[in-house]
Amino acid sequence: MKRRLLISTALAWAALSACAESPVRPPPPPSAYERIGSLMQVSVVDRTTGRELSIYRHRGEYWVAGRPGARYAIRARNAMGERIMAVMSVDGVNVVTGETAGVLQNGYVFSGGERSDITGWRKSDSQIAAFEFTSIANSYASRTGRPDDVGVIGVAMFRERVPVPPPPPIVLPRRDGSSSSSREMERRSEAPSSMAEAAPAAQARSADSALGAESAASAKGGLARPSPPAPSLGTAHGRRETSHVGHTTFERAQSTPDEVVRIRYDSRENLIAAGVIPVPPPPPRWPRPEGPSAFPGSEMGYVPDPPARY
Repeated sequence: MKRRLLISTALAWAALSACAESPVRPPPPPSAYERIGSLMQVSVVDRTTGRELSIYRHRGEYWVAGRPGARYAIRARNAMGERIMAVMSVDGVNVVTGETAGVLQNGYVFSGGERSDITGWRKSDSQIAAFEFTSIANSYASRTGRPDDVGVIGVAMFRERVPVPPPPPIVLPRRDGSSSSSREMERRSEAPSSMAEAAPAAQARSADSALGAESAASAKGGLARPSPPAPSLGTAHGRRETSHVGHTTFERAQSTPDEVVRIRYDSRENLIAAGVIPVPPPPPRWPRPEGPSAFPGSEMGYVPDPPARY
């Protein structure tokens, strides 16, 4: 009887040891990005530290955490070997013209492989007003009566139309044996040509309206909270800085963007509260020492008498 008891006890001890060696691992946190985009790689840079802010993907949208009072830049690098036009907006406002943003407005043209930091609202060919995270009430969009789309950065990218050489004129033989270009055919082609030119313009206007409606709908149905833990952020019209640009011509290959990048932003406290930024659980206030062992000895036996008190 005693031998059977010792064997069964040893097997139970082995089972307990095996369970202790395989703890349950927590799931890995969601990944963060530094740059997004295909035609152009877009990121947001904290100009104080020079570091690109982490971009978090949450429920199909991209987010960055800003610090109130910090200046930032939109960093864009052309990943293609051709010129790309980038129409940029902050808080629903075109950063070059100050208009309520639309994809068919003016923007910046990047040569193949070119990288540049867009650091503020364009004031002239030589000056900008710096982008700076601030309260919604102090944002440039709110101060100009357009607070509905505060909290988003947008980049609409267009490929350039490659000029196609005109076909050679069609030479038609005449009855008298001479030949010349058919002016009658040219006159006939004028009307369809003007109609073809008008069609893309109409498509452009409808595409612009559709994009604006989509942006407004997503802004209303995003991560808005009735009472956020901290004040939400916008972008201020900051101090003047020197920034030189030139002028060039650019013909879009089509009236709708080839790619659109949309990055929303808010304070870190609000993004944590909304579940955008994952945080590890806090450490315990009082880390208890390693607990006492229930079986400090391995010998099997019976309970001995305690030592005498005196």
